[in-house]
Amino acid sequence: MLYCTLYHGKRNLLVWDRVFYDISLSEVTLIRYLYVYEAAANWQLTQRRVTALCRDGRIAGAVKQGKNWLIPSDAPVPLDARTKAFARAEQPQPQQAAQHTPVGFTEAGAGQNAVRHFTRVYNKVPDYTAFTPYRICPIGAHSDHQLGKITGFAIDKGIHIAYGPKMNGVVEIASLQFSKRAQWHVNSTPAQKQNDWADHLRGATIALNARYPLRIGICAIIDGELPIGGLSSSAAVIITFLSALSHLNRIVLSDRELITISKEAENAYVGVSCGKLDQSCEVYCRKDKLLYLDTRDDSYELIPQSPAMKPYEIAIFFSGLERSLASSLFNMRVDECRSAAYCLLALAGLPYGKFEQTNLRDVPYEVYLQYKDRLPRSFALRAEHWYTEFMRVEAGVQAWRQGDIELFGQLCFASGKSSIENWQTGSPELIKLYEIMTQTKGIYGGRFSGAGFKGCCMALIDPAYEQEILQQVEQQYLAAFPQLQGKYSAHICHTADGVLL
Repeated sequence: MLYCTLYHGKRNLLVWDRVFYDISLSEVTLIRYLYVYEAAANWQLTQRRVTALCRDGRIAGAVKQGKNWLIPSDAPVPLDARTKAFARAEQPQPQQAAQHTPVGFTEAGAGQNAVRHFTRVYNKVPDYTAFTPYRICPIGAHSDHQLGKITGFAIDKGIHIAYGPKMNGVVEIASLQFSKRAQWHVNSTPAQKQNDWADHLRGATIALNARYPLRIGICAIIDGELPIGGLSSSAAVIITFLSALSHLNRIVLSDRELITISKEAENAYVGVSCGKLDQSCEVYCRKDKLLYLDTRDDSYELIPQSPAMKPYEIAIFFSGLERSLASSLFNMRVDECRSAAYCLLALAGLPYGKFEQTNLRDVPYEVYLQYKDRLPRSFALRAEHWYTEFMRVEAGVQAWRQGDIELFGQLCFASGKSSIENWQTGSPELIKLYEIMTQTKGIYGGRFSGAGFKGCCMALIDPAYEQEILQQVEQQYLAAFPQLQGKYSAHICHTADGVLL
C-alpha cells in the first residue's frame, strides 16, 4: 500500500513498502531499505546501537521517515569505534607512490565504448552521457600559477562518461584506462588522498559538497581518447565528473564555479600547485577561436580565426612516456617562481605578504631587470621564462588577430625553447621531439604540452604536409629511441568547443 510521499533534499521519492521510487529523474529508480531491527539482526548489533549510528551519520544513505530510520539494504557494516580496525581506518594513511598500470586509450568511439561497458556492468543503459575536451596551450606555458596571461584551444579529443544515479549517495566509478574501480560516499569521502587515479574525483566531491550539500551518488564508466600525459586529462576527468555529479544533484554550476572547484580538487587534495589554465581552456574555449585569458582577473577573449590565415591542424606527438605532476618537479618550479617574486619585492623595498600569495605578476618588469642579477640562478631562470612568456603571449595574440600563423608558430617554438633553457624542463625524449619539430617542413610551431617532464608535444601544422610530417617525426624519433616502438604515437586533432553544461 502506498503510504507516503517523501521529499528528501532535492529528491522526490515515493515510498511503497520500504521501496523508494525516485520520480525526480528521467527513470524510476528503486532503492530497497531495511528497518533498524532488520539491519541490527543482519549486523549482529543492538537496535539502540544501529539507531545511534544512523543519528551520527555513520551509516551511508540512511534516511529518517517520521520517527523511524530506514537503511539501504546495500549499506556497508559500520566499524565499531572501539576497535583497532576503526582506529586504523581513521588514521591518515602514509603517502605512498601511486601504482601505475599500462594505460590504454580509445581514439575513436570512446563515448560508445563507455556506454557499452556501463551496460555490461550495470545491466542497463546509462541514464546520461557527457564529454569534456582535452586542451593545448600554444603560448603561455608555466604562467598561470603566477597570474600570467595564456592562450589555449580545446581539441576534439577528450574524456567521455556514461553514468546514472545512485540514490544511496555512493560514488562508484571506473576508468577504462585503469584497472581499479573506486568507491566512496558523497558525505564521507576520505579526507586523505588514496594515491590512485580517482584522487582527483575524491577531491572534487569534497570541494563540491562544501558548497552544495550532496545527496545523490553516481555510478559511472569513464573512457579517454589519446594517451595520458600533456593534454590535461586530469582536469578533463574532474570537469566531466563534476558536471555529471552536479546534474544528478540538480546543481547548476557557473563556468567560474566549475573552474574554481576543479582547480581546488587538484591543489588542496591531490597536491598539485597548478593554476587555472587547464580548466579554463576546457570550459571557455570555442571551435576555431583562440582563448586569450588573463588569469589575474579571469578576463578573457575568444578571438576568431582570421579569414586571411593559412589552414592549420593540430598534431599531437606522444613520447611514449607517462607522467604524474604530483611526483614530478612541477611543484618545485612553482615555488621557485614565488621565491623569485619574494626576493625581488624585498630587494626593491616593496611590500609583500605571505609567501603562498606572492606572484611574479606582483613584481614590475623594471624591478626584475634591476635586481635579476642578485637572484639565485634557478630563481632568475624561472623569472626570465615567466616575463618573456608574458611578452610572447601578447605578441602571439597580435599575430593571431592579423592571421599570421607563421609568426604565431615561431612564438610557439620560442616558448618551447624557453621551457627547455629557462624553465629547465623536458626529458631527453621530449627535447628530441621538440628539436625534430623545429627542423620539419610544414610545422608552423610547437612545444611541450603540459608540465613538460614527460607526455607529449603539440604542433600547429600545414595540412598539405600532414603525411610527410607524421612520417618524418616518427622515423627520426624512433631512430633515437627505438625502445619506444609501439609506445610512441601521433594524432591529428582540430579545435573544438569547451564543455557545454
